[in-house]
Amino acid sequence: MDFTFSPEHTALRRWLRDFVEAEIKPRSKQMDRDSAPDPELLRLMGEVGLFGLPFSQKYGGMGAGETGYSIMMEEINGADASMGTVLGAHIGIGAMSLYLDGSPLLKEKYLPDICAGKKIAAFGLTEPGAGSDAAGIQLRATLEGDSYFLDGQKMWITNGPIADLIMVLAVTNPALGARGGATVFVVEKEMAGFKPGKPEKKMGLHASPTALLTFDEVRVPKENVVGQLGLGFVTFMQTLDLGRITIGAGSLGGAQAALEASLRWVKARQQFGRAIAHNQSIQFMLADMACEIEALRSLVYRTSWLVDNGQPFAKEASMCKLFGSEVASRCIDRALQIHGALGYSRDFPLERGWRDSRISEIFEGTNEIQRIVIAEQLLQEHGVRIRP
Repeated sequence: MDFTFSPEHTALRRWLRDFVEAEIKPRSKQMDRDSAPDPELLRLMGEVGLFGLPFSQKYGGMGAGETGYSIMMEEINGADASMGTVLGAHIGIGAMSLYLDGSPLLKEKYLPDICAGKKIAAFGLTEPGAGSDAAGIQLRATLEGDSYFLDGQKMWITNGPIADLIMVLAVTNPALGARGGATVFVVEKEMAGFKPGKPEKKMGLHASPTALLTFDEVRVPKENVVGQLGLGFVTFMQTLDLGRITIGAGSLGGAQAALEASLRWVKARQQFGRAIAHNQSIQFMLADMACEIEALRSLVYRTSWLVDNGQPFAKEASMCKLFGSEVASRCIDRALQIHGALGYSRDFPLERGWRDSRISEIFEGTNEIQRIVIAEQLLQEHGVRIRP
């Protein structure tokens, strides 16, 4: 497949694969059981530049673009979806909203530490009463003098317990609501009144910490507004478009790892006097996995190319998230079936992969929302407007 990538991207993949093998895979099982990322691993990931990989070298990033970022998410998620999720929340939605719309002052203030992994970022959108209905946010930001005071809660926030910086969407004009009356703020964890809750106990992604965040009269200076006042919803939706591509890339990594594990197993596992690779039912599952993975690979990297070349990509990004998450779920489920009882054991990565993959059909916009987005854009291209 390397013929589709530049020499630089091919070298990046080799380097990432070596790092994953040396530093992430040996820690994955223990991090899952500890339900926490290894601080030493986070430090190493920062030292080698993973936390700023797609961003401009001006801010200390690698400048690898969306294609490089997708390669990283594919390789890391193939080994440990929790670490891929920590990185994805930090880069793809947390830091990305600042990178897209932040003022030069804010970028210079925060992005160097973000790219170096010295400060972990998070993305504060979901609330107790606002999930798929992102426009239903209630957290308020009230202007007093030269500062805004934030009151409310965000929930299911990835990186919440470990984040140093949170990009928070808050209502600044209740009369306009989210569309024209919501603004993004950079909130620092040290700001008085901010409090992260205990990490949630989740089915999967145990080493990716998630929490409720409480804002009690949190004073945020006006300079920490990201983008235009009142247009925060636009900033967050543009950010999510990009994040959906890398969910597709991460899903690709998980699906590919499941196929590779299955190919190794079917050659080794003997039943009825021969390797199970000779069973047609096994062959059909392998063929279906391979076809879907190859289709997903083409979709992810074509969409990444669109981003890197300044082309429209929102519809394709939703396709990456929708198709990718469902392909990963199917492939990992088939792999578990091929492995039998062994795949169900916590001593082997497939069991963790099965648990970890399910959330991708839910977070960063459920797959039902993706179908709505795709259908609306398709119909709009043919002159039919669904929404006013």
